[in-house]
Order: sequence, then structure tokens, then C-alpha cells
Amino acid sequence: MIKNSIITPLQKFVNIESFAGILLLAATIIALFWANSPFGSSYTALWQHELGFSTPILEIEKPLILWVNDGLMAVFFFLIGLEIKRELLIGELNSIKKIAFPLFGALGGMLIPVMFFLLINQNPETTKGWGIPMATDIAFSLAVLKVLGKRIPLSLIIFLTAFAIVDDLGAVMVIALFYSGELHLELLGYASILLAILYYLSYKEVYFKYLSTAFGVIVWILFLKSGIHPTLAGILMAFSVPIRQKILTREFIAELETITQNIKQAKVLNDEILSNEQIIEIDNLEDLTEKYQSPLQKLEHNLHGWVAYFIIPIFALANAGVAFGDSSNLDTMLIINIIICLVLGKSMGITSIILLAKKLNIIDIPSDINVQHIIGVSFLAGIGFTMAIFIAGLAFQMDPVYIDSAKIGILIGSLASAILGYFVLRFAPSQQVKTDKPK
Repeated sequence: MIKNSIITPLQKFVNIESFAGILLLAATIIALFWANSPFGSSYTALWQHELGFSTPILEIEKPLILWVNDGLMAVFFFLIGLEIKRELLIGELNSIKKIAFPLFGALGGMLIPVMFFLLINQNPETTKGWGIPMATDIAFSLAVLKVLGKRIPLSLIIFLTAFAIVDDLGAVMVIALFYSGELHLELLGYASILLAILYYLSYKEVYFKYLSTAFGVIVWILFLKSGIHPTLAGILMAFSVPIRQKILTREFIAELETITQNIKQAKVLNDEILSNEQIIEIDNLEDLTEKYQSPLQKLEHNLHGWVAYFIIPIFALANAGVAFGDSSNLDTMLIINIIICLVLGKSMGITSIILLAKKLNIIDIPSDINVQHIIGVSFLAGIGFTMAIFIAGLAFQMDPVYIDSAKIGILIGSLASAILGYFVLRFAPSQQVKTDKPK
């Protein structure tokens, strides 16, 4: 029973992310065909179409692609924030022992690709793209593991999931520190006041979803106008959502039994309509369920499908359409640099740091994970699609040539990483747990 209670939520998560990876791939292919078809101009026109609104105190007008990248992706970052908070409090990152293995992998997977990028880069104008190869796309990488099926041990899936969450946290910090614009401190001050109110309410284990939603929209606008990238509002808002239920399991069960008895004893009009007494008890049941559910877990559960099946595919459709017609408008060295960083930088960084940490007895690697598993997953970590394209847009937002070049490098590097990771894991021997045999 305990094993099933652990595996089932993880399997559901993997299934969602795996199918999301398929949708991501489909959206990417559609975007590439569309951008390179005779209707390519309509692709550009659609995503550059200006949308917005104006009031006496506020005016926001942006191209459709920025509504996707700044608006919809704020929801994506909000979900990432919920996942990070849950993992830090009750999940795979809630102790030093649990966090050590994915932490060292993530450090190697972030630092070494950045070093590769800076060493290879010879163009001062593209230096600011150093953050592109840092993050791993969890949807695509888990989709590859899903294809491999039972060849992959559960602990390897847990490692990749925890690793990607640490990776995302690192990427978020990089975006906040290095890819934000000129700051307007007074607007940040107003946003900080609203966040402080929500954090205080969370500390008191009080949560009002409509208040949080209203504050979230205001904080997003304040971040947008302040110079901090607005998607970071999603992360900060996520940390304000309480994780604790208002009632414990034993109280829930006791009240549930009382409500069940009341429904049984209530006056019955007929089999097709409820009596007033039964309606009251159903209302009590809804209130009880609301109290028992963790606000954080409920939000995470409700948003996961929307993000995986709608927001990320829309992001891919809007951002992956690179026209290959005129190669003179591309920076070949930037393309090659990103490919090397994703394929070699990620794999060498993760594998070397993990094996070094194991040799120094800093981390413990589960017995069913062998060196070939680690190498294979380190290649899969080079699938940097979503976050890599997002950072490329921030780094080169004023230069479409560098943006398109970075996207091509990301697409090729991610594809090569996926193929190499698949074949390394496909032929990896299963790790046998050693046991002492009596002589």
C-alpha cells in the first residue's frame, strides 16, 4: 500500500508530462512547417499582431507572442513555483540527503554548460546568451523515459524530476538577476507590499483564492511595468499558497462519517430528487472537502493539465517557427555553441560532478542506478527546449537574427541530446542489488 501511494502520483505526473512532450513536439513541427511554408508571412503576422487595452491609469499593448511569453508563461512559472515549494517542504527535496543527488547533478548541468558557452563564444554581442543551455525541459525528457518503459528504474525517474525542479529554480534565479530590465523601485515596492500581505496570510494558514488571484494580476502588472520580468511574479505568488490543510485526516474521516449517517437518516422524497436535509449535508460535504484539501496541491493538480496540454504547446507554436530560407541571416557560431553546450556541456557536467561527489562520499546513488543510467539521463538533460527558448528571447530580444540562431541551436541540440540519451539508456544494463550470500 505504501509503495503504491508513492508510485501512483509519480506515474500520473510522468504520464501527463510524457503526453505534454508529444504535444510539444507536434506544436514545434507545426510551427516549423508553417514558418517555412508559402504561408510563412501569416505566421509572423499572427504572433506580431498587437493586442492590449487602455484605461486612464494603465495602458498595456504588446504583440501576441509577448502575451504568450509574458502572460501565459507566468502561469507556467506559477506552477513551477508550486512544485518547488511542495518538493522543498514534503517531497524529494525536503532533506539534505534527498536533495544532495539531484542538487549536485543540477549544479553540474548548469555551471559546466555556462563555462562551455563562455569559452567557445567569440562574439561580444552573443555573450549574454550564456544562460540559454542551463535548464532542462522536463516534459520532453520524461517523454523519452516513458518510451523506454520498464527498462528505466523508478529512482531514475525520481532523480530526473527532482533534478529538473532544482534546474528550473536555478534558471528562475538567473532570469531574475541577469535578464530583467531597468528597475522602477517604487513599483517593486508596491508589489512587495502585496506579496508580504499574502505571505503573512499564508503563515497564518489563511488562503482566499479570489484575493490571491486579484493580487496576482496586480503584482504581474507591477512587475511588467517595473522592469522585472513578469513571469517571476508567478514564482513569488506560488510561494504564498499554503500547503497545509485546515483539518487533519482523522477529523475529516470523523466528520465524513457523521455526514454519511445524516444523509442516510435524512428524509427521502424519492430516488430522483434530494430532500432539503440531504442538500444541506451535501453542502457540508463540499465545505469539508475544501477544508481537507491542501490549497497548494489543489492548485497544482488543477493547473498541471492546463499548463502541459495548452500553455506549453502554445508557447512552442509561437516560438519555434524559425524560417530557414536565408542562412546568411543566421549566426552559425552561436548555433554551434548552443549545440555543443546542450549535448556535451550538459552530459559532461552532470556525469562528472555526480561521479566526483559519489567518490568523495558526499552523495548516495540508489542501488538500481548505474553509471550508464547517469550518462543517459545527463544527455536527456540537454533537452532544453522550453526554458532555453524563453531565455533566448530575453537575452536577444532586440536582435531577431540571434533569436532565430539560438532557437535553431536549441532545436538541433535538444534533438541530438534526446537521441543520444535514448540509445544510451536503451542499452543500459539493469543494476542488480548486491546481497551477501551465505558461504
